[in-house]
Amino acid sequence: MKISTKGRYALRLMMDLAVNGNGEYISIKSVSQRQNISEKYLEQIIKLLSKEKLVESTRGAQGGYRLTRKPEDYTVGEILRVTEGSLAPVACLETDENTCENCMDCVTLEIWQCILDAVNKVVDSITLQYLVDKQKEKGNCGCC
Repeated sequence: MKISTKGRYALRLMMDLAVNGNGEYISIKSVSQRQNISEKYLEQIIKLLSKEKLVESTRGAQGGYRLTRKPEDYTVGEILRVTEGSLAPVACLETDENTCENCMDCVTLEIWQCILDAVNKVVDSITLQYLVDKQKEKGNCGCC
């Protein structure tokens, strides 16, 4: 499993909204400038996040995006699954039902399941607020 730029940038985008939003709407242009990420790429990512109601938008001069919940109510896993899809290391574990014809005899399936379980445990235990707090400790990243 490899997290793409879409997943990594989605985390940065959500962190930026958490730090700079304070309940206000933030333009994609301003996030793009702070994060040094293409505005067009952020627009693609924000559509995915908006579709899943992780963010909400408004139009107009003061338009933009904001979080729909408190930063402590989002997990890294939730954000990554919206942008990356399944975090499974192999295709046969991407859905709840394993349709692989060899799954009953596959000796490596247990390894892949353990990897998936470990990844899920980590990403589902880290909140957006935790990332924001860690970034503030480290210093200015452009979002803080």
